[in-house]
Amino acid sequence: MTATDAMTGGLPEVSISEDGPVRHLHLGTPWVQGSMNLRQPYALELEYVQRMMGWMLLAPDLDDAVQGHAMQLGLGAGALTKFCCKQVGMCTTAIELNPQVLAVCRHWFRLPEDGPTLRVVLADAAEEIRREEWLGTVDALQVDLYDHEAAAPVLDSAAFYADCRRLLTAHGVMSVNLFGRSSSYTRSLARMGEAFGARALWAFKPTREGNTVVLAERAPTRPAREALAARAEEIRQRWGLPAPQWLKWLKPVEK
Repeated sequence: MTATDAMTGGLPEVSISEDGPVRHLHLGTPWVQGSMNLRQPYALELEYVQRMMGWMLLAPDLDDAVQGHAMQLGLGAGALTKFCCKQVGMCTTAIELNPQVLAVCRHWFRLPEDGPTLRVVLADAAEEIRREEWLGTVDALQVDLYDHEAAAPVLDSAAFYADCRRLLTAHGVMSVNLFGRSSSYTRSLARMGEAFGARALWAFKPTREGNTVVLAERAPTRPAREALAARAEEIRQRWGLPAPQWLKWLKPVEK
């Protein structure tokens, strides 16, 4: 079913489809830009989206971190925004370029209206994240920026990742989804390494669908495997995420 009738300002038409209990968001193509299980609208349906919460493994103090600020660059179907705000209880900001995406998320994907702990900013992420008000305020930054073709990240330069790093608090972590026919994992990783330093980077193995999630720490750490295992179990118990399984697929980029 079509959620909008025409292109607006050169941005692609937003549509939705349904496959059993799962609703998908599209930007004018068959590529899935986000999903929601109608029976669990505030859960994380897609495997790579769950892994975007991998920053929790690296937060020095998880209780402190979840009382902080989460920011998403790219709203998608609102899954991470809803999860951080409604399930984790974080103050949450999402930055989205396309007003149609926001309207569809509010109408079809159970995204709450803005309030004391939730704000959606309609803006170009590259410009918005340079604003003084955001610098040094973000504990968890989740970057998932793709156009309607889903060919490669829209923003993927060393300068962009340096701007992302400036958003983070002293112990903040960035999660990035890398996917697409034209994307180069090695090139993107090198650009993140230029901005954060190679020792700050951790990478999951790709999902079956080809999404590779990379974590970048504001301050590099090397938690012991036992500490990571304990943290993963805590995450599983508190939020139902398959964090113990993540440890099979997550490794530091530089030993």
